[in-house]
Amino acid sequence: MGKGQELYKKAKTLIPGGTMLLSKRPEMFLPEKWPSYFSKAKGCKVWDLDGRELIDMCIMGIGTNTLGYGNDEVDAAVMETVKNGNMSTLSCPEEVYLAEKLIEINPWADMVRFARSGGEANSIAIRIARAASGKDKVAICGYHGWHDWYLSANHNDGDELSGHLLPGLSPNGVPKNLKDTVYPFHYNNYEELLSIVDNNEIGVIKMEVLRNFGPEDNFLQKVRDLATQRNIVLIFDECTSGFRETYGGIYKKYGVEPDMAMYGKTIGNGYALTAVVGKRSVMEAAQTTFISSTFWTERIGPTAALATLNVMERIKSWETITAIGKKMQKGWLDLAKTHHLSISVAGIPALSTYSINSDNALAYKTLVAQEMLKKGFLASTNFYACTEHSDDKFELYFNALDEVFATISKCENESEKIENLLEGPIVHSGFKRLN
Repeated sequence: MGKGQELYKKAKTLIPGGTMLLSKRPEMFLPEKWPSYFSKAKGCKVWDLDGRELIDMCIMGIGTNTLGYGNDEVDAAVMETVKNGNMSTLSCPEEVYLAEKLIEINPWADMVRFARSGGEANSIAIRIARAASGKDKVAICGYHGWHDWYLSANHNDGDELSGHLLPGLSPNGVPKNLKDTVYPFHYNNYEELLSIVDNNEIGVIKMEVLRNFGPEDNFLQKVRDLATQRNIVLIFDECTSGFRETYGGIYKKYGVEPDMAMYGKTIGNGYALTAVVGKRSVMEAAQTTFISSTFWTERIGPTAALATLNVMERIKSWETITAIGKKMQKGWLDLAKTHHLSISVAGIPALSTYSINSDNALAYKTLVAQEMLKKGFLASTNFYACTEHSDDKFELYFNALDEVFATISKCENESEKIENLLEGPIVHSGFKRLN
């Protein structure tokens, strides 16, 4: 074991679940072999606790660093804030400047509230929207965090959230009297949403604008029209999709505007800042309820966000990462064709994923991480693009992946056995309790 695996072994005795974020569990990538912890990160490179340099062709901080790790301009702004003081009895002016900037980017909006995580932003938005609508019940589509309001959907009729990101999310610890307050609907299924609205006192519709595929049959406009007609607050969750295909929300591609929107992940390039923007008629309801937190007033988050937005706007980062993501998707498909493998590619280009169409898909995913790690890459079957993913990194990556795909092809042709090639357990596919 390397130092990272040894530390993770200890972590599981000290931290329930081993990590603070499910998506960073080593079991989600390469059980018992993943480096687990980093000592340094810069550009699109990560150094593990043994000092080994790895190229990150994986999820780039869970999609937080579209400008690469340690962007010089953003870090310089943050360091200046650290020198001048991050916290005081008074509020930081940057939160006002950032609010102005976000309203400029979202001209339909009038007001902003800030938090430091996506789950917080989602909960803030739900609280405000329920207060504004005067109704408790919510229709949702997509992943919106870990809080009680969202996870309560799994009290309804079983594992209703399984189609929205992860299977196996237990609502244990969530009050059972929240049952039938949140109703999931499937993307592009307008009739399902209409039935939910017709049969329940829905005050809020909250949805991701898209995740793995886009709207069909004018779906987003139909949702917008329904919300308007029924006096329902429409929220777009752009915590993941924001600033990846446009300068702002991906909703801009479709010409449909919400009543509220949330931004996270990309907005601070690795520093903690999330935002809820909305129309004054909705956002003012925040003053009729209690939403407040000490560390929402620290200075580093808004400072980093202002610097990140300035860099994004200047270099048009969303265009760059979209082009990079398209290159990755094409490369996967070309490589699969070369080795006579059937794969499925999904996601917007900057948030791409693929799966090998086989009963052994999870075993192959494990093999990819295992063998690519040996070749100096953090890699799995997904890829979050950043502006630092240069052509030379792609050449190295595809030369390495070519060998792995060749091995997988042999397994599919039964000249090799995948179980003989794996050096540890198969990767987890959803939420599981750790022993």
